[in-house]
Amino acid sequence: MTTALGRPTGAVSGLPGESAILPLASRENFTVASLLVGRAARDHLMAIYGFARLVDQLGDEVEGDRIAILDDFEEDLNRVFDDGRPRHPLLQRLVPSVRACNMPRGPFLRLIEANRRDQRVATYETYDELAGYCDLSANPVGELVLHVFDAATPDRIALSDRICTALQLVEHWQDVAEDFARGRTYLPAEDLRRFDVRPEELGARAASSNVKRLLAFEVDRARGLLASGAPLVLRLRGRARFAVSCYVGGGRANLDAIAAAGFDVLAGPPKASRTAMLRATLAALRGR
Repeated sequence: MTTALGRPTGAVSGLPGESAILPLASRENFTVASLLVGRAARDHLMAIYGFARLVDQLGDEVEGDRIAILDDFEEDLNRVFDDGRPRHPLLQRLVPSVRACNMPRGPFLRLIEANRRDQRVATYETYDELAGYCDLSANPVGELVLHVFDAATPDRIALSDRICTALQLVEHWQDVAEDFARGRTYLPAEDLRRFDVRPEELGARAASSNVKRLLAFEVDRARGLLASGAPLVLRLRGRARFAVSCYVGGGRANLDAIAAAGFDVLAGPPKASRTAMLRATLAALRGR
């Protein structure tokens, strides 16, 4: 068979195209910030979003040998940087953004590696191990966003890493039931033991009191991490500041939604309303 990248392989007959990825953007917090940052920045942000979303699909949804598929996709990604002639249409869309914003190759490679890890690792023993995974799966996106706004200094990237790890944790805590159904548990095993939660309890229709206590602990940890990265907002100006405020505000609002649900994330992923997200974004914009 031949992949959509054009390289013969026995792994899969095709990959999702751009038309299958970008319409999903309206459902994601990532793109909220793209709406009021200007056309050029919006196009660059959407190119980053499209890449990250496609890689997630390759790691979660595509049938076949996903490691081989991800290897194939990485080879095509390298064409973005080596000769500017990738085969996948979404990577073709990425080329002008990489050039205009001087984006490095490393963050893109880390996003692919995160999805390789998902094929090999289903549980995490410690929080530090989970944070290491977030450094692959989430932090690169924040670094690339800073490149879009020509603001990618080492100190800002360090703060962005805290925000992005916190946002990844928020997503994990919202999606405990969905991840468990896929055979993955991102709640650290050391924390499950600490709160006397058996792994199989995560497959229940409603959270037990111990699961709720565990999620309250994890929400507090994510909230503290988000707060430690939030000073990045005040180190930025203009559209960059607004974009990062959206990410911080969205994370805070979704943490509040989990708390408002009584930390029962098994009955369904708690989601913040648009009004709550707007309020939290405005507060973050003011440095609160």
